Amino acid sequence: MTQTNRHSIHLQTSIPGPISQGLLEKREANVPRGPFNTVPAFAAKGEGALLTDVDGNTFIDFAGAIGSLNAGHRPPQVVEALKEQLDRYIHPCFHVMMYEPYVELAEKLNQITPGSHPKKTFFLNSGAEAVENAVKIARKYTGRKAIVSFERGFHGRTLLTMSLTSKVKPYKFGFGPFAPDTYKLPYPYYYRSPGGLSPEETDQAYLKEIEAFFLSEAPAEEIAAVIMEPVQGEGGFVIPSPMFVRGLKRICKKHGILFIADEVQTGFGRTGKMFGMEHFDVTPDLMTLSKSIAAGLPISAVTGRAEIMDAPEPGQIGGTYGGSPLGCVAALKVIEVMEEEKLPDRAREIGEKVVSRFRRWQEKHPQIGGVRGMGAMCAFEWVKGPNQEPDKELAGRFLRECNRRGVILMGAGLYGNVIRLLSPLVIQDEQLEEGLNVMEEVLEELLEEK
Repeated sequence: MTQTNRHSIHLQTSIPGPISQGLLEKREANVPRGPFNTVPAFAAKGEGALLTDVDGNTFIDFAGAIGSLNAGHRPPQVVEALKEQLDRYIHPCFHVMMYEPYVELAEKLNQITPGSHPKKTFFLNSGAEAVENAVKIARKYTGRKAIVSFERGFHGRTLLTMSLTSKVKPYKFGFGPFAPDTYKLPYPYYYRSPGGLSPEETDQAYLKEIEAFFLSEAPAEEIAAVIMEPVQGEGGFVIPSPMFVRGLKRICKKHGILFIADEVQTGFGRTGKMFGMEHFDVTPDLMTLSKSIAAGLPISAVTGRAEIMDAPEPGQIGGTYGGSPLGCVAALKVIEVMEEEKLPDRAREIGEKVVSRFRRWQEKHPQIGGVRGMGAMCAFEWVKGPNQEPDKELAGRFLRECNRRGVILMGAGLYGNVIRLLSPLVIQDEQLEEGLNVMEEVLEELLEEK
């Protein structure tokens, strides 16, 4: 047995510990290998930015359930609201008998999402479902069929959302054929701009390419919508410029194409504003929301211009569990907590500390490539050689060792070489520093070995 004591991290067994090892054997026997796992351990308790496993090991959580826990593990206000709701009813199904929290949450999202125009909102279970339904609504409203997404984009694992997703392995390999009338355009990646173009030159080239795309691939009058992430999540936390996003919106407006913002990972304070699109001063026609909307409860939303949202006939959108009362009351309380505790402001503070540390590493080590962040959505790349080629192998070793030492981290990026941070926004400064110190220790040790 190893014993590691820090301020928050407490490791009293190896990872996985003996109880987790036994559960891993059960998992192997009963669960398919398809669902991936970051840490080979089983959770027993979560609180704030900390997770404790069944063997009593406590980790600092820099993954936040892939960005679902901006308000932290088990926010006490949310827990209390859920207990009160459980004493009333669990799920009468909105399509059978309506309930007030559904309408209250819709009203709240219509108020706080970008744009002062009339809006409407309805609810589903997951981010992928939200994307599917945003596409349905866009097609119904426009009478058009084609949908355009972007290289490195991620929108889900269902047939349509997988078709809109860019990364082949692991998300798409062997699952074709894919949905027709889906297309992909380049999304600015300034760290790896082709031909050494400046960010402005890259934006100009990519925006010009869209007009050429209408001539060579799909006519503008057949495109219902363009969907984009304000910051690409699985794609590696790649951030476009306001010039590109505004230019894209202008092109959409010119051709009657709807602009869908996929805010599943960027929404609810993560980027330093309540929604990522606010950084670009662009108002989308439709938005997809999920992940941190309800502190980990499964609920998602599509919010958009009222006239667009009203295009489907009664019964054409919805689902049995969509907008569950538990998810709705949790989301209402999460938004209240975010507004009262100013969590978007906290995201900016976290991001400044994290990116500053990453840049220090970058200055010292050529193996640390592109560093970027928007609010508390921060990342860096492991690279190798004079051309800064992606180093997926070293990134994997870094992640495994950080996880083994009590810091839960995840990778990202088309090449699998990006390290991303999605810590809860309620993380304490001491916990943030402790986690970054562990990352730095691992980084220095790995580079000493090379």
